[in-house]
Order: sequence, then C-alpha cells, then structure tokens
Amino acid sequence: MNDELKYLSRRAALGTLTRRHFLGRAGALGLTAVAANTMLADAVHAAGPMKGGTLRMGLQGGSTTDSLDPALATNQVALMLNRMWGEPLVELTDDGGIEGKVAESYEASADATTWTFTVRQGITFSDGSDVTAADVAETLDRHAGEESKSGALGLLRDIKDVRADGRNVIIQLGSANADLPYLMADYHLIIQPGGGKSAPDAAIGTGPYILKDVDMGVRFVAEKNPNYWGEIGHAETLELIVINDNTARVAALQSGQVDMIDRVPPRTAGLVARAPGINVLSTSGPGHYVFIAHVDTDPFANQDVMMALKYGINRQEMVDKILFGYGSVGNDSPINASYPLFSEFEQREYDPEKAAHHLKKSGHDGPILLRTSDNSFPGAPDAAALFQQSAQGAGIDLEIKREPNDGYWSEVWNNKPFCTSYWGGRPTQDQMYTTAYLSSADWNDTRFKNEQFDQLLIAARAELDTAKRTQMYADMGSIQRDEGGLICPMFNDFIDATNDKLGGWVENAKGFALMNSYAPLRMWVTG
Repeated sequence: MNDELKYLSRRAALGTLTRRHFLGRAGALGLTAVAANTMLADAVHAAGPMKGGTLRMGLQGGSTTDSLDPALATNQVALMLNRMWGEPLVELTDDGGIEGKVAESYEASADATTWTFTVRQGITFSDGSDVTAADVAETLDRHAGEESKSGALGLLRDIKDVRADGRNVIIQLGSANADLPYLMADYHLIIQPGGGKSAPDAAIGTGPYILKDVDMGVRFVAEKNPNYWGEIGHAETLELIVINDNTARVAALQSGQVDMIDRVPPRTAGLVARAPGINVLSTSGPGHYVFIAHVDTDPFANQDVMMALKYGINRQEMVDKILFGYGSVGNDSPINASYPLFSEFEQREYDPEKAAHHLKKSGHDGPILLRTSDNSFPGAPDAAALFQQSAQGAGIDLEIKREPNDGYWSEVWNNKPFCTSYWGGRPTQDQMYTTAYLSSADWNDTRFKNEQFDQLLIAARAELDTAKRTQMYADMGSIQRDEGGLICPMFNDFIDATNDKLGGWVENAKGFALMNSYAPLRMWVTG
C-alpha cells in the first residue's frame, strides 16, 4: 500500500485532514472510491475512540406528549434518551448475545425457573448514590405492578417473586424461561433509584450521560457522566434535536446542523448517499412496517373482514414503491429470517378475488377507516394510499384519515382500531410474541387473544429441544398470521446516515436503528 495513503488515512482518522481531501488524493493516486472509503474506515477503527467534542443527532418520532419515564417510552427519541442516562440489567451484543450492564453476571437454576443477577460492584447512579440489588428489585416490581403502564409489562407477568440478597437479585418465575436474560435487556427496564417509584421521570440512572436541558418533543442536551463505570460515551456533549419531517431531517445532516440521523427516506437514500461528506448506512433486520387492527372491535372482530384486508393488499408493490429496495416482502407475521428459529410460510399474495369473497362472506358493508401519519413510519401515508387502491380492486372501501404527527403514539397507536405503525423487532421470538401478542400484553396493539397461542408461548420457553421449540413457534406463527389483526406487508431496512466527522460505526441489526440506538454512545467525533 502506498506510504503516502497510509499517512493521509491516519491523519484523516485523527481528524487533522478532511475526508474530502483524503478521498481526492486517493483518487489521484489511482485508488477507487470504494477502496479509499474502506481504507479510511479501517484507519478510523485502528485509531480508536477519540474523546471530547459535541455529537449532534436529528431523530424522528419525538412528541411534546412524551415522558422521561422509561416505562412509557414508545418511539425512537424516547428510546435514545433512555440509552443516554440509564441502563438495564443486561444488553445485546452486536452478534445477538448478552453482556452485562448494571448486572455483572447472571445464572439460572437447572430448570430455568430461578434466575440470579449479580449487581456490578461499585456502580453508582448519576446523583452519586450507590446502586443496590434493592433498586433493581424495586425497578422490576414497578414495571410489573398491577397499576403499571410499562411497555415491558407483558414480559414480566410470569415473575412470581423478586428479592434482593446482598448484591444478588433473585427472580422466581411461575414457569421455566430459558430466554429471561433477553427480556431483561428491554429498553423500558432502566434501573432507577428505588425503582423510580417516587420520581419515574427524574432521568437518574447509571448511563454514560446526564440530561442537562430538556424541551420535550423539541431538543435535549446531555453531558458526560463523570462517574460512569463503562467505556462508551466518547463525546463530551450529546445534542438530540427532534426533526419529524423527513426532508428537514436530511437537510439538517447535509447542512451540518446535525452529525447523525435516523430514517433516511428510502425514496431519496441513493441521492443522499452521493452527497459529499455523507455516509448512508443500511442494515437489514427484524424491523417491520405494518397496519394494525383491533380484532376485538367491529368490523375487525369478523375474521372474514380481516382476511379480505390481508388478501386486498399488494405487498410487493409496497416494497417497490415505499422501500425502494431497502427491505423485503412481509407475510402478516412479525417474524422473519433474522430470527434463529424462523419457519417459512407460503407467501400470501395479493388476490382481489379472494378478498372480495371474504368481504361478501363477512356481510360487512360500508367504509373502513384507516388512520396514518408520517410519524408512524417513513412513507406511511403513501403506503396507506397504495392499500386503498389495491383494496378498491376487491370492492373494499378504505377511508384514509391523516393524523397529526405530534401525539400520534399517545392518541392513535394502541388506541384507535385501525392504523399504520412500525415495530423495531426483538432479539428473540419469545420476546416479540410476549411483548405484542400474548393475551395479557400491555402492548398487544392488535388485541389478539388466543388461549392456544398463549399456552404454546409459555411451553416454548421451557422447551430445550430446538426442533420441538421451532415447531411450537411455527404453530404460534400460523395461529397469529391467520387469526390476528396484523397486516405486515414489508420488513424495512434501518437506513441511517452520518457525516464524515464521526468514526466508530459498527453494523448491528439485532435491535433498533442506529446500532440498536447506541450509535451516539459508541461513535466519536473525529474532528
């Protein structure tokens, strides 16, 4: 390799030479753009994290109705804030494993009904107080309580007892669950002093940053926690700006107002990637864009109405016209091949004749109201219009109502009977099903309740035979797909973007966008 290029790539990695200058010189020396970018990325990683500076992000999803209570987090902005100031017991690794956060270790009894998590030695909250096993036990108790509105409530319903014993937190389950550590990584389960019972929205946790300025739904500023125990959190200051408009969010990155954005619109991702100094980063995974219907509410309680809608949607058209190649066709299931125990079903195709047959059989007559907003997923109003057109071919009258972006997650999603939505997916099938499809789940946004499904889900947690467990999940998937209120036309790639001032990007498709929402904590400002 040319010694001059080695030297220049090192300077660019350290921020003493612009990326544009390096790429220009590399091109002059005969290196392709792809090779030059790869060389620069390798140099940035070799240089290691740089400390200091301000990292600014522009994110979609925030609302003035949001809360800093981690139990109530429903969107990307709230999730990112949780990551800044707090931590759960454990977290996912890049390859889908589990690593300790507040807990330094964990172990299970032989029958996987009793789990012991050991709290990390010497860890403190951002207010300076020590983290104790009692704080952890109180946190789990708050999220699992009878009055809880936590998004993690469904994950904790099988916990029969939680108690602190020295540095250990002992969790007793009603039935075996080999996946419990994955459930403890849920982003709602941020460990708080006293469990957060007296001040759930105080934003006091063990995370790498401390919130200093909060303007809900608008802007947040956080500064480095000087007593943080871990190695992430390289920038001195993080600034999060809520930019719900897609065009404005991209423009903010291109103009230098922010260094990082989520949800680059698929329609313009290719164009954005060609802009100087911008890196578009696409990652496939379990995220999916959906239409959700409450199957306990008319007309969706009529299974033939639901089948009419499922046959009345053109999935491939949506992938082509909404995702523009950044995703894949869905099959009315929240599970795709990114899950380890995935079983494939025959692909459900657009069939206006079958849709018309089921509509006639249902006896339903009249319009069906579908609510949507740009805040639900990028291109959602356009997707709703495509659904309206394909459904019309089957004689289904879909009426579209565009709702305001602000308040969509508190006023429409999980409240109105038919709307557009999205899910980021979960690391295991058990967690995805438990969060959104178990009859007792607080986030059961389709109101799907099936006793056989529930029984299979609970039994699968204790089944150690992989083949038997895979079949259980296949049976559950078939029940949910045919009888549930989920219409899933597409699995979306996460399309994020950064400018060339940031280093440290690592691909992670096991959770959410922006490296499972850890990008601003794990990346660094290079200049």
